[in-house]
Amino acid sequence: MGTNDIKEEIASLGASLFHRGFSVGSAGNISARADGGFLMTPTNSSLGRLSPSSLAVLDSSWRHTEGPRPSKEVVMHRAMYDARPSARAVVHLHSTYVTALSCLESPDDTIPPLTPYFVMRIGQDVPTVPYYRPGSSEIYDELLDAARTGPAVILRNHGSMVAGESLEEAVNAAEELEVSAQLAYLLLDKPKRPLTEQQVRELTGR
Repeated sequence: MGTNDIKEEIASLGASLFHRGFSVGSAGNISARADGGFLMTPTNSSLGRLSPSSLAVLDSSWRHTEGPRPSKEVVMHRAMYDARPSARAVVHLHSTYVTALSCLESPDDTIPPLTPYFVMRIGQDVPTVPYYRPGSSEIYDELLDAARTGPAVILRNHGSMVAGESLEEAVNAAEELEVSAQLAYLLLDKPKRPLTEQQVRELTGR
């Protein structure tokens, strides 16, 4: 896929996420590999109003080379790509239910493997990293370690980071994570029947 096609896809899928309530206002950002570097949504931009011609361009060393200033969350995106070399795209959202779970007193292990699609798109577990101020470079090491265990990470009191081997895969996984978080939230105080270890192994082949 050429750079122009990737730009169009970022704008299209960003608008889809926005209009279906996965992001609001100027929250959230998207990046994708392109031409030996990266494309990224600009700082303070809305995923619902992206223009393919006005995305930030960064080189392979994450230096801003063209277009508007990239999102201040560059460090988080870089950590995801460094942890997952096969990733071609990363989606960061402040979606409602993932963020709600991230604000719980003990958010670890709050999304059990309730459905096969969660396991197939995300994995059995989603690691959680401590809160850092948005744009802080200090999150890099924590996020790098967490993302090595799977494509999705929950950021405490913030939202989620999800990587994929294509932009469509990353978006699908981010949506699956939010829907799974909604199920987990609805079942917080109820007896749950997650998939068994055997059922998970059948889905993952492990």
